[in-house]
Order: sequence, then structure tokens, then C-alpha cells
Amino acid sequence: MKKEFKVPHTLTLLFSMMIIAMIATWIVPQGFFDTALTDTGRTVVIPGTYTLAEDRELLTPWQLLTAVPRAFAAAQDIIFFVFIVGGVLAVARRTGTVDALIGRLLEKHSDAPHKLIFMVIFFFSLASGAIGTAGEYIPFVLILVALCKAMRLDSMTAVGMTVAGYGVGYGVSAFNPFTVLIAQGIAEVPPYSGMWLRLALILPFCIIAYHHVWKYAQKVIADPKASLVADLPCPVGDISNKSYPGLNKRHKLILASFLITIGIAVYGISEHGWYLYELGACFIGWGLLTTLIGQLSFDQASDSFIEGVKDLTTTAVLIGIARGIALILEDGQILHSIVHGLSMPLSHVPATVSAFGMLVIQTILNLFVPSGSGQAFVTMPLMAPLSDLVGVPRQVAVLAYQFGDGFSNMIVPTNAVLMGIIGIAGVPYDRWFKFCIPLLLKLMAAATLVLVLAVVFGYGADVQPEVAMASIEAVIAS
Repeated sequence: MKKEFKVPHTLTLLFSMMIIAMIATWIVPQGFFDTALTDTGRTVVIPGTYTLAEDRELLTPWQLLTAVPRAFAAAQDIIFFVFIVGGVLAVARRTGTVDALIGRLLEKHSDAPHKLIFMVIFFFSLASGAIGTAGEYIPFVLILVALCKAMRLDSMTAVGMTVAGYGVGYGVSAFNPFTVLIAQGIAEVPPYSGMWLRLALILPFCIIAYHHVWKYAQKVIADPKASLVADLPCPVGDISNKSYPGLNKRHKLILASFLITIGIAVYGISEHGWYLYELGACFIGWGLLTTLIGQLSFDQASDSFIEGVKDLTTTAVLIGIARGIALILEDGQILHSIVHGLSMPLSHVPATVSAFGMLVIQTILNLFVPSGSGQAFVTMPLMAPLSDLVGVPRQVAVLAYQFGDGFSNMIVPTNAVLMGIIGIAGVPYDRWFKFCIPLLLKLMAAATLVLVLAVVFGYGADVQPEVAMASIEAVIAS
């Protein structure tokens, strides 16, 4: 009997990539581009200056091991920001606000399947796009399954609306601190710049996802045997008889204070150049206010905060290890060599095709680096200078990263959140793949169109670093 293939743990995959990166430094030609500083003191490569290194330096296994703690130190601001956000959101959950809000939406639309599907997709996409929620949806999966069962639907529909909202939210996020903020920081464009386009894309992409899920739901309503999980038991049990808390005044005040906090953060970023330290302070302030409004004791809030931090320990570790891959490539002087190699085929095609190529690369890499922030660390140091070389604004490169990471989150088996959602709903991965692959192709087609138009109309050219902007103009002129 053949032993079934088991997907390795994400940490195993990332460390394996570090080993591969070290071996690559022994094989790939070592070289570098000349660099220049922007007015903000950040470094950009100068196209056409790539040269091979005169002396080849071979990294040793010892340098591989020391790269791990160095990577954690290099990513410390992101790691601690993740811990703060996770802890504060756990405090908000302790007040019952999250349960009450989603429960209210579900209860209000439970007698209208099409409204329920759209509202869940839209609300989850907004939440994921704003604060990077993902695993928080797992507790609500069984509630959605129960509601779907009451409306003559199936568990696939429940999973579909949940994961579609999560995927679209990450893909077209306007200000997700775990993806957009990190990627823009690495690409050296102003935090949250270009938000107007991403906000405009939320509704169209939600409609694409809604159409796919509702079209399937209609088939199940018309013929229950058409369900992809018709032969499987429904996992809800007695959960359909359970209730969720009502949305009271305290919950509403907490939600209002959250919106105010986001507004203050956005203002501080745009007007005063705030970054992760200031954003972390904003969330800490909101957590304290939530504790007071929610009438939690400080001991309760502290316990919840610590639990929230614990829940994101894995994410933090993955961020650190993923940063180590880039460090190995930098130490081995092959990071620029890889950029040069990738730019060679893309530089011979129009910028619009190059943007599509970036989308494909990000989509494939998400299989190996399912953490959104981790993928940003792995890929954006390559994609940002590559975009300079091929004449694509860095803002478009960030958008390609978002699309590739967010949409493929819905289908890659290395995504722990996805596997948790389909597991609790009793949906086998192969059947989920059959349901989701057409949706993924639709979203990717729409994303390709957006990227092409973004390049044509110069999306992000107004925030392009000056040296990089001159590089793009030189590429276009040549």
C-alpha cells in the first residue's frame, strides 16, 4: 500500500526554502546592481548597472543558522505589531462584540439566502481587508452551516461564502496592516497610498464571488442531489438551536470606537508619516477603551490579550523565518542576480504583460509561503526593483502581490485557515477544489484586467520614488 503524501508543516517548508536559498548561493552567479537613495533615504536599484561580483563568497551552514535570529531581529517591528493587534482583537472578542455583530447580520438575513450570501461575503471581505481577520471566522462556520441547512442549502455554500469573503478581502484590501502596509513599506511607496482604487474594487470583486456562490446555491435549492457534499453527513448537530448575543449599546460603542481608531490611524499615516509603532499605539489605546466600554476587569482583558498573542505566535514565527530567506539571498549576493534573471524575459514584453507575470509568480509562491506578511517579505524585495526594471509602477507590483496572495488563499492546501474552515464544515479538500477553482479563475481574470488598466493609466506613478521613477522613464524611452 502506498503511503499517502502529507503536506509538510509551513515552518518546514519555509526552513527548506532557506536551505534551498543557501544552496542557490553556491550555484547562482553572484552580482549586484548599483543603488541610489531616494529623498526619503530609501534604497532603489538603478537599471542597467548589474555586474558580477569579483570575489565569490560561499555561505556555510553556520551562516544559515545565524540567519534565523537575525531574521527575527530584522522583522521585529512587524512581529510585535502582529502580537499587539492579535491581543487587542481578542479583548474585543471577549466583550462579545464580534459575535454579536456577525450574529445580528446572519439573523437578519437568514430568511433570504441570496441576501445572506452577499452580506457574509461583503462583510467578511471588509473585515479581512481592514484588519486581516481570517481564523476568526472559524467559530462562525457551524452557525453558517446551520443557517444554510435551514434554508435548504448545504455546507459547501457556507464554506463558499466564508472563504470567498476572506479571499476577496485579502486580495483587494484597502488597508490590511498584515499585507498592504508591509508590502508598501518594502516597495517604498507611502503607506495606504492608492487606496481609492482598492476601495473601488471591493464591490465588483464581491459581486463576482457572490455570483459564483449563489449560482451554486440555486442548483442545490432546485435539486439537493446536485450538492457536492450530498453524500456526506451534515456536521451541525444541535448547533442550529443555539443563539448568539444581541448587539447592545456597549457593542455599538465599541464598534464606533474602532472606526474612529482606524480613522485616526489613516490620518496619522497620511499627514504625519506614522508607521507600525504609531499604529500599534492606536490599537493599544483602542484595546484599553474597549476594556472600559465592555466592562471587563483588567485581569480579564489581560488574560484575553495574552491568549490573542498566543494565537498569533505561529504567524509571528513564520514572518521571522520568511524574512530569513531574503537575508540568505542578500548575504549570498544573489538577490540582485535573481531580480536580473527574472527581469530578462519580462523586459522583452510590454509592461502590461510583465504585471501579469508578477501576478502569476505571486500566486505560485503562495503555495510555499501561505502567510501574507511572510510572502511580502519573500517576494516584494524582488518585485519592487523588478518593477523598476520593466517599467511597472511599484504600486502596481504591490497590487499584483495582493491579488496573487489573497485569491490563492482560497485554494492552497498549505493555508491553515482554509483547512480549518473546510475541516469544521466537513468538506473534503478535493470537493472544495472542484467548487473553488472556477471562482479562482474568474477572480484572476478580473485581476489581470485591473493590472493591465493600472499600468496603462499609470496607477501609482504619483507616489513612485524619484530615482525609481527616473528608471522607469529611462526604460520607456529605450
